[in-house]
This record gives sequence, structure tokens and C-alpha cells, in this order.
Amino acid sequence: MARCCGGIGRHSRARPKQAFDLATQGLATAATYRLDEIYRHTRNHWGPQQADRYITGLFEAFDGIESRRTLSRPIPAESDIDGCLFRDEPHFVYWRRLSNNDIGIVTTLHTRMHRIDRLREDFGL
Repeated sequence: MARCCGGIGRHSRARPKQAFDLATQGLATAATYRLDEIYRHTRNHWGPQQADRYITGLFEAFDGIESRRTLSRPIPAESDIDGCLFRDEPHFVYWRRLSNNDIGIVTTLHTRMHRIDRLREDFGL
């Protein structure tokens, strides 16, 4: 069972005290790629201000993982993937504890994506 989760729930959109720190809470290559996709898609369909707002909200949610302001749940056991997830608007964010106990954002997937195949790929399985 994943040791990362604080329960199921939505995160607060309140401004975090500190920004998500990539030096201590990493983004996997897949997560960086997916965030770029999300930003471009949002910008192209709803404009740069909405894209900035949405990406900023995701990073605020990332920042809230450690303090459990962003509540998560374990990835379902049947997937055989150790980690946690939370939902942010139309996306699921998948993360796990790294070997040094930091938080690593593995990927962010739209709710319409076939998540199991993408998860295995993004988790390197």
C-alpha cells in the first residue's frame, strides 16, 4: 500500500505559502511533457490567461501534497503501481514518494485518456 495519501478530497485553491519546489519535489519527464501538452491545449482553446491560471492551479495542488492540503488516494491495487493520485478538474495527477522521501510528480492525465496503459508507460513499467 502506498504511504503517501491523506484521504480523498479536493484541494483548496488558496494561495500556497511556498511555490512547488522542483529541487525537492521533482517532475518526471512524462509529467513535464504532459504539463506542456495541457498548457498548449488550454492556450490554443481558451487563451493564455486561462492556460496560466490552470497550470498555476496545478502547481499549487502539487505544493499542497506534502501538507495534505491536496488530498490524495492510493492508485488502485489492481494496477500494480505504487503511488497516489488526486483529481484536479479534468485531470488525474499521479505521484509517488521518491527514495529520498521527496514527492515526485509522475504524470498528469486527462480523465478521458486510457490511464492504465499511460500509467505503465509513465511509471516506466
